[in-house]
Amino acid sequence: MNVIEIIDANAARHPDKTALCTMDKKVTFREVKEKSEQAAACFKASGIKKGDSVAIMSQNSFDFVFSFFGILKAGGVAVPVNHKLTAAEVDYILENSHAALFLFDGSLAKVACSLDVDIQKMALDTRVKNIGFLGDAMDKAPDFTPVPIQDEDLAEILYTSGTTGSPKGCVHTHKSVVSAGITGSKLAGLDENDIMLIAMPIWHSSPLNNWFMGTTYVAGTCVLLREYHPLHFLEAIEKKSCTAYFGAPISYLLPLKVIPHFSEFNLSSMKAWIYGGGPIAPETVKKLVKSYKSDRFYQVYGMTESGPTGIVLSPEDHGEHAGSIGKKALPGARMKVMKNQTTPAGPGETGEIWLKAESMMKGYLDNPLATREAFYDGWYRTCDMARIDENGFLFIVDRIKDMIITGGENVYSKEVEDRIMEYPGVDEAAVIGLAQKDWGETVNAVIVPGKDADLTEDGLTQFLSGRLAKYKIPRKFHFVEKLPHTPSGKVMKYKLREEFSNV
Repeated sequence: MNVIEIIDANAARHPDKTALCTMDKKVTFREVKEKSEQAAACFKASGIKKGDSVAIMSQNSFDFVFSFFGILKAGGVAVPVNHKLTAAEVDYILENSHAALFLFDGSLAKVACSLDVDIQKMALDTRVKNIGFLGDAMDKAPDFTPVPIQDEDLAEILYTSGTTGSPKGCVHTHKSVVSAGITGSKLAGLDENDIMLIAMPIWHSSPLNNWFMGTTYVAGTCVLLREYHPLHFLEAIEKKSCTAYFGAPISYLLPLKVIPHFSEFNLSSMKAWIYGGGPIAPETVKKLVKSYKSDRFYQVYGMTESGPTGIVLSPEDHGEHAGSIGKKALPGARMKVMKNQTTPAGPGETGEIWLKAESMMKGYLDNPLATREAFYDGWYRTCDMARIDENGFLFIVDRIKDMIITGGENVYSKEVEDRIMEYPGVDEAAVIGLAQKDWGETVNAVIVPGKDADLTEDGLTQFLSGRLAKYKIPRKFHFVEKLPHTPSGKVMKYKLREEFSNV
């Protein structure tokens, strides 16, 4: 099955059912089909041919959906672009993806009009002076002529966050996108009666492929928040009777911190609270269960390369195993943890997570070397190191490239960072290894102090001495105003290693 067949089937079976809504507008499945075909006709008229890449940079809106499906109906390949990127970063993606057309939300005109790349542009949602507007073009669109689409045709190029250098384009077919949607729908038990809140950026791989596509696959309804806001998040769940939501851990924690009347919201319609992008500590899980008055929390682990598909910690396992990413692969996936290319890790051991999935990418765009390095015997090597406990549950300890080897001992940076973050006055911490001729590497901590915090190397060393083995305690602490982050929030440790290598 391909994405186009899902759209057409929903329009045929549920023409008048609400497919999308905001707080004050709604669109039926029939209208989604019609609008996406009008968009497709516009794209074809602008010169888009089957196989051409079309980039789309937008916040969560009806126009994003019409454009995304329109690109696919025209036979094109959608390239979702992070709306928080700078013009230089967008230039890189447009050039790397060989995009023939750039669609952008009118609110992002400052970046779109600062690009160096010479590319055809079209504005979405809001008009921009001297640039064509999709809404106007759709009103005058020629008749749509269907383009034959096969399951193995390319559908998306999704860019990684670039924690180790320039982002890489993960190439996904229609089949892999549909598979990721099926994974999401099965995990959360979605059906046509479900209402999924999309408050995280829809251009991210999981909101787009697991939850938007998963809900669309079962003909459910998606509620679009233009962007996440803790109050609007709660209001949408209550007023739209949402039944499922996926978000980063911070999106659950922020309302508890900044909404004084949090407890007054009726969130009883929710049956699946799904989070990913990092596990939540056991005590925090208990706090969420109590505050949200629900034990239906799911932790999902995956990555852009896999669709995403990976591993799940089910609600039933959150009580005893919170902080873990789970022990079972998601539907449509297989998982193992390997100490090396031939030896699996067992209970009490640490290894790299390997995945196979129906939703796996074909490879990295125009980068056969990186593609070969990412796979071994058909398994995708995630570069995530996990410890297996005595019950088989996995706990992420580090990225392979971030693991530090000092004096022959392995130090997992996340473990050290977690302990540092327990120290009062630390806002953020990143632990890196720096080359040292005698020890191989030394452990260094780069710390962002909180406002008015009085942090010292001696104070931190003394605090950690009772919590970590001596070889794990940083030899040096570097205090900075901020850490370098990717647009999706991950720390770019390679930049820290470059900055402090000669300090």
